[in-house]
Amino acid sequence: MTQRHAPVLTAFGCGLLFGIGLVISGMTDPARIRAFLDVTGNWNPSLALVMIGAIATAAPFFAYARRREGNDGGGGQDGRRIDAQLVIGATIFGIGWGLTGICPGPAFVNLVAAPQPVVLLLVAMGGGLALSRWIVARR
Repeated sequence: MTQRHAPVLTAFGCGLLFGIGLVISGMTDPARIRAFLDVTGNWNPSLALVMIGAIATAAPFFAYARRREGNDGGGGQDGRRIDAQLVIGATIFGIGWGLTGICPGPAFVNLVAAPQPVVLLLVAMGGGLALSRWIVARR
């Protein structure tokens, strides 16, 4: 293995580990996601527990990276403020997530298990990304 292949293999390994974690935790099941979002009905808190575990695992690494690179980790265009673009994007993401029960990470994992419905979601997501880049380029 050459040195230039190491980042690719590391990224592949991290993605594979992330995908396995999604499958084990059941986060690739759209019904489970919709049950988490149904706070007035038969609410399923398992996604919150997965999120808490993920945050607890990732937080030390993000803190280390922030100290090492001097990054504050904030949102928005300049990395510090919450702007309209961030709020609009997050809202569109949340609506899509709520309607489909599929987040981008699990969508790629589901390509293996249930490709037909997920392909449409990924095509729409790609279209949304292209549209957003086109809008930003026109400004």
